Amino acid sequence: MTHSTAIFAGGCFWCTEAVFRSLAGVAEVESGYIGGHAANPTYKAVCSGSTGHAEAIRITFDPAVISYADLLDVHFATHDPTQLNRQGNDIGTQYRTAIFPLDDAQEAEARAAIARAQADWPAPIVTTIESGEWWPAEDYHQRYWEGEGQRNGYCLAVIPPKLAKLRKKHSDKLVEGAD
Repeated sequence: MTHSTAIFAGGCFWCTEAVFRSLAGVAEVESGYIGGHAANPTYKAVCSGSTGHAEAIRITFDPAVISYADLLDVHFATHDPTQLNRQGNDIGTQYRTAIFPLDDAQEAEARAAIARAQADWPAPIVTTIESGEWWPAEDYHQRYWEGEGQRNGYCLAVIPPKLAKLRKKHSDKLVEGAD
């Protein structure tokens, strides 16, 4: 089985991580930082807005089960790509909506996905297409939703509506039993 990688930013990485972990064909979702100028960024530094990084997720997936285009469509259906440097109450460049293609084919797919998604949004999509070096978040941020996030009031308020959007629009892509 061959795996591919996708990197997306769309607000809090914990909130986006929960969505993509629910998809068939997704082998792993890792929280991290990308698109900034500092080496080895920390959560505290990224949250200060001083590093230029976005909170992002790196998705390892099986393209025989779910395509990169499908992942992009899920991304646009489960966050607000019309909000500049924010998602709900998360405000700052670290919460921007961005796609980080790893090659020319992914970049072309990203541009096509933005065009497809625009029909679903009343305002212009502000999602950027960027490059950058990936930095994994600290260990305590990995798989957060499955641990502390289940008790975190913020996660409990933000993640379930995202999962509801996922079930409504992309139920055919869920892991069996996740709907």
